[in-house]
Amino acid sequence: MRTTTDKAGRVVLGAPAAGVLRMVVVEGMKPTLVGLAIGVASAAALGRVLTTLIFGMTARDAATFTIVSLIVIGVGLIASAVPAYRATRIDPLQALRTE
Repeated sequence: MRTTTDKAGRVVLGAPAAGVLRMVVVEGMKPTLVGLAIGVASAAALGRVLTTLIFGMTARDAATFTIVSLIVIGVGLIASAVPAYRATRIDPLQALRTE
């Protein structure tokens, strides 16, 4: 996992804002996608239990899995984009002073 020093170092060395933005979003989305994969696999494995708890849902309701997956990905993107935007706005001299 990359640290704040790595991000600040890239900014100080003149990395383009798009590169820093991409790096932070990709690093933030990795745990989101791993958790989503584990969650979908668990929900598919426990499909029979879900059918008894939720009226009208089949054991592997594709619409529900798709909608929930899209919501989780959207929240993960927003949660990654905010720090990524802040990382692109960091002042290189201030980053050097604090590290």
